[in-house]
Order: sequence, then C-alpha cells, then structure tokens
Amino acid sequence: MSRTAPTAALTESNSDSRKTSQNDHIYEEMLDAILEQRLAPGTKLSEDTLGEIFGVSRTVIRTVLQRLSHERIVRIQPNRGAFVSEPSPEEAREVLQARRLIEEGIIRAAVRKQSPADIKDLKCAIAEERLSLETGDHEAWVRLSGDFHLKLAEIAGNQTLSAFLRELVSRTSLIIVQYQKGTLSPCSCDEHAEIIKAIAAQDEDRAIALMNAHLQACEDQLNLRENDTKADLYSIFSKPVKTGGKSRGAM
Repeated sequence: MSRTAPTAALTESNSDSRKTSQNDHIYEEMLDAILEQRLAPGTKLSEDTLGEIFGVSRTVIRTVLQRLSHERIVRIQPNRGAFVSEPSPEEAREVLQARRLIEEGIIRAAVRKQSPADIKDLKCAIAEERLSLETGDHEAWVRLSGDFHLKLAEIAGNQTLSAFLRELVSRTSLIIVQYQKGTLSPCSCDEHAEIIKAIAAQDEDRAIALMNAHLQACEDQLNLRENDTKADLYSIFSKPVKTGGKSRGAM
C-alpha cells in the first residue's frame, strides 16, 4: 500500500500550519507596535523592510498587511503601498460610539458570567497598569489599558464581540496618537478599578454607567474639531487691499 499521498498531505498540512503560525506572529508583533503607539498614524510600511526585519518574503508581509487592512488598522493605497491608518475626526467619533455600544453588551455579559477568579485577574491587570504608570512606561500603560477592556470581553465569553473590540481598541490607539490634546490622564486606572467593583457586586447598571463615563472621558481628551486639522492658507496669507484710503479684505 502506497504511503506517498498521505505523507505528502501531512507534509503540506505541517507546512500550512507553520505558515499560519508565522503569519500570526508577525501580525501580533505589528499589532502590538500599533497598540503601544510605536507605529504612528501615517507611517509607511515597506514590504521589503518588514520582510528583512522578520526574515520572510514580501508575500508573507503582504498577507499580514492585507489582514491589518481588513481590520482598517492599515490602509493600502494603489501604487503607493501600505500605511498605518490616519483616522479622520468623524471616523474617530464613530469608533468611540461603536465602543460604547459594544462594551455595554460586554459589561452586561461579564456581570452575569464573572467569577472570583475573573475579578482577581482584573485586579492583577490594574496593578500592572498602575506599575507601568509609576515607572513611566507609557507604551506598556497604553497596551495594558486596552488589555483591560479585552479581558472584560473574554469574561463575557463572546468571541465575535472580542474580535470586534480588539479591532476597535487598536483603532482607538491610533486615534489617541493623532488627536490627544496633551499627556494622557492616569485617571483611567481609578476608573477601571471602579468598574471592577461594580462588576464584582453584580451591579449591572452602575458598571455600564461607569464604562460609558470612562469612554466619554477618553473622548473628551481628544481634539476632534474638524476645523483644527488643517490650516486655511488663503486666510493666513491674504492681505488687506487698500481702496480710497480704506482697506478691504481680498476678494
């Protein structure tokens, strides 16, 4: 009896598994760089450079970039290449609105399904978040702050919602980089702690109210005014035109 076909199929299966694992690793590395704000909005993502960094072909990098593009974290422009997305103010508002809607559902499920072990894990996450603040590790704090919301989604036990939230958290990180008014407020640790207390007490309404207030506070720290994004050069450089001893604005 020939073993050639089964052996070939097994070899192909192992090869596909290695490729998937490799792609996932590169995807996670790039996603972490975005979550930790090491990759700023608008950064060009050269396939050649990334291939050299990760020791893989351009084809592998292109697959990862297409995955990130599908999640709207990366934008691929014809004849120009791939870039880290630069969310518009309107897109930023939509992302934050979507988070409020999705995280309300996550909170409701988390309140019902949480266990003492889950609450302990959440408190440990807050402790790590505080430590990153105390040590001045801003990148770790940004990532840990997002991880808190993802942990709530895990407790809720809905993988579809978790996937949606993961994308939204990544896009929120880009939005913060682009539109943050100043330094990030450390109050999110305290807000997260209050949310944990409400979940542990199974106070669904309070937990939802706290989460909504937390997300609103995040939005309030952003400068999302459309008029501030671009300067009006015509207005800046126009000079008054004098007529009959009086000046008037340029037409």
